[in-house]
Amino acid sequence: MKSQGKGFSPLEVLAVMTIVGIIAAIVVPRVGGSEDLVDQQLRQHHKEVINQAVSRWYIDHQGSWPALDLSDIGQHAEYFPEGLPIDPVTGTGYSLNSTTHRVR
Repeated sequence: MKSQGKGFSPLEVLAVMTIVGIIAAIVVPRVGGSEDLVDQQLRQHHKEVINQAVSRWYIDHQGSWPALDLSDIGQHAEYFPEGLPIDPVTGTGYSLNSTTHRVR
């Protein structure tokens, strides 16, 4: 009797590669798009944190708003212990609207 060889036939390898390719075609676009969603959520979180700090500054400084570029409030560790957040999408600092005193 002839002994069966160990390993996979080319047809089995082709089938597995096809399945892996289909799975990759489904998963990769979803993972790639989630990075943008994370950046947007982080940006929204930063805005909320900054707006809360601006409100506290206004109360602590008897009705005086921080600078629109946040240069004064950003230097105080009591408001931003880890430093003033940077926009994850643009890589720039945040600034305040001159009318609403909220992050743009």
